[in-house]
Amino acid sequence: MASDTFRLLLYLPAGGASETEATILEWHVAEGDEFQQGQPLAQIDSAKSVFEYESPCAGKVIRILHPAGATVPLTEAILEIETADAKMKDWIPPVAAASQAEIRPQTAAASANSAEKAAGVSILGVGGYLPERVVTNGELLKNIPELSDDYVFQVTGIRERRWAAPDEKPSTMALAASLEAIRKSKIAVKDIDAIVLATTTPDAAMPSTACILADRLGLPDVPAFDLNAACSGWLYAVGMARGMIVSGLARNVLAVGVDMQSRLLEPSDRSAIFLFGDGAGAGVVSAASTGHRIRQIILGANTQGLQLARREEPGYQVLDGRSNFDPWIRIDGQSLFRYAVDSFSRLIRDAISLTGWPAGELPWIVPHQANGRILKAAAKRSGVPFERFFLNVERVGNISSASIPVLLTEAEPHLKPNDKLVLCSVGAGLTTAAITVEW
Repeated sequence: MASDTFRLLLYLPAGGASETEATILEWHVAEGDEFQQGQPLAQIDSAKSVFEYESPCAGKVIRILHPAGATVPLTEAILEIETADAKMKDWIPPVAAASQAEIRPQTAAASANSAEKAAGVSILGVGGYLPERVVTNGELLKNIPELSDDYVFQVTGIRERRWAAPDEKPSTMALAASLEAIRKSKIAVKDIDAIVLATTTPDAAMPSTACILADRLGLPDVPAFDLNAACSGWLYAVGMARGMIVSGLARNVLAVGVDMQSRLLEPSDRSAIFLFGDGAGAGVVSAASTGHRIRQIILGANTQGLQLARREEPGYQVLDGRSNFDPWIRIDGQSLFRYAVDSFSRLIRDAISLTGWPAGELPWIVPHQANGRILKAAAKRSGVPFERFFLNVERVGNISSASIPVLLTEAEPHLKPNDKLVLCSVGAGLTTAAITVEW
């Protein structure tokens, strides 16, 4: 290139006001390639069409910022180029991208500052609980005889799940998981300074299930509260726990995820009945110098997906059916699938990048067990081989906020000191969360 060259970032164009992202299907160029104005650089899949993204000028590829298969917000650049085309000096990127470029440094600085303050926070131990009753696809298919076990497994990746006994409540499951987490943390119950409990199925509207749990643990005086971030709940709880520690409010915080969804499923609703199980998981988040270090936490939500996973009536059971509300869990499967795949893959890439792990050191992925097909598709787009994903969805189904701590408990025997982990989830709301941990 000539000596008067300069560098700039290229963004994807929006095909309409409602478009916010697009997927890169294939790159036609590589880093170091030279190209001409109008030359197709990549094949793009937007909400409206598949098209060839053509270069606005001649130049040279310096960096490809997103791999093939990535779904990219239109506010993010996809390519850094070098060009001698003088008119590109006055090129104005999309307004959204320009606004994002101004906002991002503040967000990154805040994240770095928070990470510095929280550098000593770790997870001391994790525990999980699953009910004894095993419910197979075959049992559920009695109400939907036109489907087969193989079909259900092909669509969901699930063969069986655990459902709670009639005398069990969310708080009883949470107690079992919490006691295991505390025992494995090698601290006394009295050393717990606060409880953050994530659930969509509390024992009661009030008092909180966290307070009920505190009472059963013999901790009458510690701060305790519930939060609802659906399937992302436990990661949100860990984030809140770290915040309490950094602010000096607590030293050891019990972060719990528990959901009992088996009583909230309409037997004939094929979109939801096969997905959900019951369970509880817990972890002790601590300022202690030992344990598994928390490196980065990413929390988010996108209310454009507000109706994709929902339940209008609160609680863990359907009471009498006399209300004007739909009492069952409802899922918009196809729309949720696409959003979840995009979000999982983006969370994994962002978490690795923000943590600063070397590209050649692949982490283990500990994802929310939403659905087997979602996780396979997310692995393909994330750039992390599916073999690096821990899975138990075939045996336990989707247990919402308990999913990640239960999976982490099962994965623990296979982990080595200093292993790198990405914990990630997408939930109703739609909430998103990712946490990186060095084991």
